[in-house]
Amino acid sequence: MAKSTAIYMRVSTKDQKHASQLPDLERWCEAHGGKVVWFKDTFSGRTMNRPGMDQLLESLRMGKLDRIVVWRLDRLGRTTKGLCQLFDELRERRVDLVSLKDGFSLESPAGRLHARILASVAEYETEIRAERVAAGQAVARKKGKRWGGSEKGWRWKVTDDQVNAIHEMRAQGKAITKIARVTGLSRPTIYRVLREVQPL
Repeated sequence: MAKSTAIYMRVSTKDQKHASQLPDLERWCEAHGGKVVWFKDTFSGRTMNRPGMDQLLESLRMGKLDRIVVWRLDRLGRTTKGLCQLFDELRERRVDLVSLKDGFSLESPAGRLHARILASVAEYETEIRAERVAAGQAVARKKGKRWGGSEKGWRWKVTDDQVNAIHEMRAQGKAITKIARVTGLSRPTIYRVLREVQPL
């Protein structure tokens, strides 16, 4: 049975579009030919547990793939542990990974080293972004910053994990009432997070 190339695309929120990744990926497909299967996610990169990724991994483990192509490595994920575990599984199954913008594949030792370095960089960037957000919040907090007319400091009661979960569940079409029940936050807070706070 002929194996396929998996094309994987990811954005973090519904406000973002997969379209920016499409031209380069489509050009790659035209240049290389062969059977292609597309997988997409609208989900945070801080977890490897996503609907599209789960489908991709199922195809991988069923022996249907010989290559995975992504626009850039951070589209595949932003966690060093998750990415490196995936790299190891791909090598074990003799499946290549190609990152167009990063310019590497896992077929060579240099490519595998490049991939692990970029995985660390992606996680580092996520952590730095979180630190900047926290620093900005601390400054605003000292100045008595208020959000949305709510009680002073409402944002400090919402964790980063809750913010990410709220955006992820909403991207999946979950109702505000269900999101509030799962996160333990009020509906007005859910609406406010969706309106004013971006996921990490």
